[in-house]
Amino acid sequence: MKVHHLAKQNSILNKFLAELRDVTVQKDSMRFRRNIERIGEVLGYELSKKLNYDTKEITTPLGTKQTNLPTNNIVLCSILRAGLPLHNGMLNYFDDVENAFISAYRHHPNNDEEFEIVVEYFAAPSIDGKTLLLVDPMLATGRSMVEVYEGIKKYGTPKEIIIVSVIGSEEGVEYVGKHFPEGTTLWIGDIDEKLNDKGYIVPGLGDAGDLAYGAKL
Repeated sequence: MKVHHLAKQNSILNKFLAELRDVTVQKDSMRFRRNIERIGEVLGYELSKKLNYDTKEITTPLGTKQTNLPTNNIVLCSILRAGLPLHNGMLNYFDDVENAFISAYRHHPNNDEEFEIVVEYFAAPSIDGKTLLLVDPMLATGRSMVEVYEGIKKYGTPKEIIIVSVIGSEEGVEYVGKHFPEGTTLWIGDIDEKLNDKGYIVPGLGDAGDLAYGAKL
């Protein structure tokens, strides 16, 4: 799997990431959501450079202009609920794509640190022969991303798969790389070294869903 780790290079992205991580700034849930959205825009712009392009003649009021335009048939798929701000950021740039939404959450059957990934809700078009953009802000263990991919297979076989995340762990990136098809690419803001006993990224930023939308029962 080809990994594009954007935080390795200096850019305004690092400011957005820093504010997401900062325990003081992240208390502002509106700013937290907006920063994830802005990171989605940055990631979308960067990955757009690797899409397929054809030349098209555009008619202006004063003449014509040859312009290279992307030709990928894209389905943008986010994992509810934490993926919504990232989805919106990507959608700001890929405004004419098809959309898919899938729910995935951690279920602790024994009320301990062990958990399983439960996927319940699917709303998706056909992904057969298309470019599938799978977006989720936190790539922790990687298990949610893999379970979602296994579930969305019933909608077809994509031509290519692009995973988009804000922050991941080294373990999660490695796990996804082992379970996704050859040729999959990952565009990610930053990669942290480890997970804690509960499967959260360290240093990470905490629970992205709770910070964006409030604590859940």
